[in-house]
Amino acid sequence: MGQYNYKLPDLGEGLVEAEIADIHVKVGDMVTEDQPLIDMMTDKATVEMPSPVDGKILSISGNSGDMITVGSVMVVIEIEGDGNSEAEPVKSEPIAEPAPVKAEPVVKTAPVLTGTTSEKPLTSPAVRRRALEEGVDLTRVPGSGPAGRINHQDLEDFIAAGGRAGQPEQKNRTAIEEIPVIGIRRKIAERMELSKRSIPHYSYVEEVDVTEVEKLRGFLNDNRTEDQPKLSILPFIMLATLKGMEKFPECNSHYDPEHSLVRRFSGVHLGIASQTPNGLMVPVVSHAESRDIWDMAAEMIRVSSAARAGKAKREELSGSTVTITSLGKIGGIVTTPVINYPEVCIIGVNKIVPRPMVMGGTDIKIRQMMNLSSSFDHRVVDGFVAAELIQYIKGVLEQPATLFM
Repeated sequence: MGQYNYKLPDLGEGLVEAEIADIHVKVGDMVTEDQPLIDMMTDKATVEMPSPVDGKILSISGNSGDMITVGSVMVVIEIEGDGNSEAEPVKSEPIAEPAPVKAEPVVKTAPVLTGTTSEKPLTSPAVRRRALEEGVDLTRVPGSGPAGRINHQDLEDFIAAGGRAGQPEQKNRTAIEEIPVIGIRRKIAERMELSKRSIPHYSYVEEVDVTEVEKLRGFLNDNRTEDQPKLSILPFIMLATLKGMEKFPECNSHYDPEHSLVRRFSGVHLGIASQTPNGLMVPVVSHAESRDIWDMAAEMIRVSSAARAGKAKREELSGSTVTITSLGKIGGIVTTPVINYPEVCIIGVNKIVPRPMVMGGTDIKIRQMMNLSSSFDHRVVDGFVAAELIQYIKGVLEQPATLFM
């Protein structure tokens, strides 16, 4: 029998380390070639590491959330034959789940003057009869008499305070659960901290009448072919954002503070912020400028579904030049989205609600209204330019024919 030392390979893009996102096996397990062992997470994506050999797991170096350096041993596997001998196997203890924090509950008891308790409280027959009529549990009534004896006044005070039988005694909750911030959640925290720490955010909110674009959406969906996806409002907002980036190219850029440099992109790579079981991710619709609305919708569905399933490739989760974020039907009235660093612009989409609006100065009609809540890097995009961009997007959405001109 030999030992195979499975080292973390080079995952590309000059990465020198990766985080253990999930461990699928434990010490003592028998594994087969290509069986998933560990998921390693980089800044861009989660990579599944399959077993290179058949054998038995002898040791695992680390727990979920630990950082592993490229070239270091992740797993030692016992195999038939000589194995490899490039490095001594790394000894590690079996993976142990973090022990939950346990706190003893605090239980309040009825105070008595003597410090003693009894299953049958000391009191008179008249007090017992009165307590029975009122449905009061005498064991919960504090007595002020000798040896904790309950008198009429004690009972009346207890009733006046709202005491009744059948009311469970309230207990203070003292348990504290400590949840390690690891994996995707740690990456999200790091990115959000970097964005808010380094980018001076400027937010701009405007309402948009989407009645006409909703009519157009319904018409297109009713007449789509079998190979065309059903359109939500997002592909129309993507198309409007694409046209906005062409008119205001300073918003389709990255800011590099280290070199005091703004990188403007000719291509528009639309990031679509998506909630997944593993947390917030931003799958990317690359080169939106070369796609029509059907192609954009299909690609958005494809990359978003891959992200939710945990199967998105690194290139599908990186390289966006501007991001659109939406919470769908729970999108609220106003949000203040955090910019996807190092971008300089994020377009926030709020929910669509019917509202009475004044039309033509005198007529009041019910219209489908939606707010756009957007944020900008004020180092690169002046407030006036940000307002102009959103007003332009508002205009093309309210006159949807211009989306296709």
